Amino acid sequence: MPTTTAITASGPRAGTGGPRRPAEAAALGAALLGFFVITLDALVVNVALPSVRDDLGGGVTGLQWVVDGYTLMFASLLLSAGSLTDRWGARRIFGAGLVVFTVASALCAGAPDLGLLVVARMVQGAGAAVIVPSSLALIREAFPDAKRRARAISLWALGGSAGSAAGPVAGGLLSQADWRLIFLVNVPVGIVAALLLARARRSPRAVKAPFDWAGQVSAVLAMGALTFAAIEAGSSGLTAGHVLAALVLAVVSAGMFVAAQARGRSPMVGSALLRERTMVLSSAIGFALNVGFYGMIFLLSLYLQQAEGMSPLATGLAFVPMTLLTAAVSPTAASLAARFGARMPVITGQAAMAVGLVVLALVPATAPTWLLVAAMIPVGAGGSLAVPALTSLLLDHVAPEKAGTATGVLNTARQVGGALAVAVFGALIARPGHLETGLDTALCLAAATVVITTAASFQLRPATRG
Repeated sequence: MPTTTAITASGPRAGTGGPRRPAEAAALGAALLGFFVITLDALVVNVALPSVRDDLGGGVTGLQWVVDGYTLMFASLLLSAGSLTDRWGARRIFGAGLVVFTVASALCAGAPDLGLLVVARMVQGAGAAVIVPSSLALIREAFPDAKRRARAISLWALGGSAGSAAGPVAGGLLSQADWRLIFLVNVPVGIVAALLLARARRSPRAVKAPFDWAGQVSAVLAMGALTFAAIEAGSSGLTAGHVLAALVLAVVSAGMFVAAQARGRSPMVGSALLRERTMVLSSAIGFALNVGFYGMIFLLSLYLQQAEGMSPLATGLAFVPMTLLTAAVSPTAASLAARFGARMPVITGQAAMAVGLVVLALVPATAPTWLLVAAMIPVGAGGSLAVPALTSLLLDHVAPEKAGTATGVLNTARQVGGALAVAVFGALIARPGHLETGLDTALCLAAATVVITTAASFQLRPATRG
């Protein structure tokens, strides 16, 4: 996929001013708003889950699908969305994703039952999957100069941090009035982003390449079947027939995906990239970071309301200290990486997250809520420190024409980690009377996952520059 080369070479000379500046600002504004709103929607629902259940009914399994339906489609379609961006241009694909996401948000707000809400959330996730790679490609097109592009991507990442920070609070505040407002708020944001996109420059003609149908279909089947099995195991048991069938489908589909990447004429990823050490380690680290972060958000959103009796608004406010520091730490990751190397913030961030998860697991049920709130901080701040440096490190190791594919793989691994965390951890707390023990077990599992990847992170090496 030589899109990076084609895009970088297009447009006026890097660093020139003039008419490009308004178009650059418009492209960056649209990309930032798009990333903000899809990150917001990944978290805003968690705090509102009890309100959704009170209104539409359903048990823990149904609520898991409200969260995982979004994340599953997000993760499954990221790679193909990158391919579509390469084929048809970032501006067009970003606009299409924005329309899908905004319309699906309106459908979520009007869902009459839990089943239709889950379907609308899945459509939302599909739109989000299109927005992420196309928003980065949009920035790459708008900013040919590498230094200015790096600053623009930092602002783009800050939009995601702001979405993470606002998610739990917005969910708690809006669900006090009506949980449907958490989806309606996306509509005006989507309209503003579309207006900005209209002022951005047209994308250059992309290089055409065959679409990897075998790879994409097998990837969707593998991740969908695995997540379905994890969710259903909580209510039906691991030995249930449909759970075992889903696990078999997941394994077979994963094998088909690997074969398609090794033997296909135009693979989405390619076996060489899948074998690259930095790619493998980065994906594993990204997976573990989302297991810890999204797993903790899901668990504590339910625990604080069910065991502690807190309102949705109070629960959202409990996440404020963590989310504020998460947003504040993210911009420092680049400066720390520049001074000490990218590996340092990756390792330090994971270590902080692991410590926070262990402390949360050890906090007794009789402890004051403020202690839980304090223990959340290293979990969120650690992830915010590690992810930007991890992304930078990965991009340093891949050729420019593989940058989109590599970040697609990384973000897919992260989304799968978040989806499986909600699925597996939800199963642990689903049994009656097991909320507290399931919570502690899940947090320990998350901590162990992060500890393993922290140790593996010492194998990361800085890129050699020619």
